[in-house]
Amino acid sequence: MSQPLSGQTIALVKATVPALEAHGLEIVHEMYSRMFQDPEIRDLFNQSHHGDAGSQPRALTGAILAYASNIDNLAALAPAVERIAQKHVGLQILPEHYPHVANALLGAIKAVLGDAATDEILEAWGEAYWFLANILIARETRIYGEQKDATGGWNGWRDFKVEEVIPESSVIKSFVLRPVDGGPVMEHRPGQYLTFWFEIPGNPAIKRNYSISAAPNGETYRISVKRESHGLASRWLHDEAGPGTVLKVAAPAGEFYLEEAAVRPVVLLSGGVGLTPMVAMLEALVEDGAEVPVHYIHGTHDRKTHAMRDHVLEVAARGKDVSVTNFHQTPLDGETAGRDYDMAGIITDDWLVSNTPVGKADYYICGPRPFLRHAVTALAQAGVPSSRIHYEFFGPADELLAA
Repeated sequence: MSQPLSGQTIALVKATVPALEAHGLEIVHEMYSRMFQDPEIRDLFNQSHHGDAGSQPRALTGAILAYASNIDNLAALAPAVERIAQKHVGLQILPEHYPHVANALLGAIKAVLGDAATDEILEAWGEAYWFLANILIARETRIYGEQKDATGGWNGWRDFKVEEVIPESSVIKSFVLRPVDGGPVMEHRPGQYLTFWFEIPGNPAIKRNYSISAAPNGETYRISVKRESHGLASRWLHDEAGPGTVLKVAAPAGEFYLEEAAVRPVVLLSGGVGLTPMVAMLEALVEDGAEVPVHYIHGTHDRKTHAMRDHVLEVAARGKDVSVTNFHQTPLDGETAGRDYDMAGIITDDWLVSNTPVGKADYYICGPRPFLRHAVTALAQAGVPSSRIHYEFFGPADELLAA
């Protein structure tokens, strides 16, 4: 267990907040530049989130600033700590990786702030870093242990074979995965993701997270992937990964998941490929015979991009009290309201607040950042407490949290 931070360390770290506000992003870019000189450390990260326009440096800058600002009230950071720990486990980050980050961070602070980064400041930040690192290491150790001990669980990378590829829309395909060793797979919590290690010819090894799009069955997982025009992994999956392809997979992780026993109405709200964890949740709610009302609301461009529509309707029809509302932003010629979709246009804030039980429902939301920002803000302004608003986004958290 970490020793409590000294009063001097807390004061010194809080005193650096103005410098972090002014130079934080520069410090983070310098830190990553130092870390990525080691190929083993570089390969731990999703490189598509880095670079001058990358979201990861901005997210880490915000996280460091939040840590410094709340270092005397760390309970406020508990949700962020859990999210980071889950991400680290998916990426297979281990205790031996933490010293590399410490050296890079302290070196970057010194390089960017120069003489302002006194020995006292660096010592305080070193103590603060290891205090948080030890909390993360302890939590990650517990998660790794839970994964290993679970029926069908594992640590590290396990080989899975693509058993089936299912075209779901013009841009989304589902991949059903079965372990090569023939054993069971651990039951995920609906909403969690798998992390994949891809070795694509001509490219450095990369890691990607994909939400599991099916309820637990103990035998297989299903992921549903949108083909992104500049997405190295998604293009490879769509173009090259057919039945029989073997993929390296880490055990399910993630802090966004359906509560086990629903006691309030559930609203599943998704935009675009954000439907993937929602479908897993819907299947689980129906299979478990949930007694509460379930509202599934999905928005997409049109009939061609609408993935898993028939499957969702079929699952919903088996539920006790399940309603489905599909929005098509720009219906194609020949599309018919009531047959191909329910509502034309986007899911507006007013519609969401007026047509869902804001006074008592739990909301699970996944989709692009603008979609999430609008939905989370609208619900919060309608009086829905944060404890009943659960959301997932693809890529690192940054400005969304300001909502």
